[in-house]
Amino acid sequence: MNPAATDHLPIFITQPGDTDVLLVGTAIFLLLFIIGIGLVYWRLHALPEHLAHRGEKIQYQFVAVLGLLALFTHNHAFWVAGLLLAFVRFPDFTTPLATMARSLSKMAGLPDPGEVQQAQEHAETEAHAPHSPAAKPESPDPQGPREAHGG
Repeated sequence: MNPAATDHLPIFITQPGDTDVLLVGTAIFLLLFIIGIGLVYWRLHALPEHLAHRGEKIQYQFVAVLGLLALFTHNHAFWVAGLLLAFVRFPDFTTPLATMARSLSKMAGLPDPGEVQQAQEHAETEAHAPHSPAAKPESPDPQGPREAHGG
């Protein structure tokens, strides 16, 4: 030991060649602390999406987009807007309006708009469907084609 040194050294001062336990402990603590803070940040950042997950799909998509905007722009207003949007439940306007439209068309003697739309979609699907060469043409006979047996 150096003659200029005191007889008792503090614990955080190590002799040359020894492992600095305080430095190693501080480095491990700092690494775990940074990882922990990062996990808390990501959990907090995803909170609006978790809240909106139980709602409507369109509402969830809006909240997810606001969360991504907040993440990439570092603008907290987007995150706050997503959080508020996740907490607000929007009423269902489309079901009563569709019911009213069906009732009015029935009262007017018009075909049901839903059935007309389904028929149009079915017709479009049939028109765009590729015809398979392996498909057998339908027989005009309801009992199906008859094979000739020699007898």
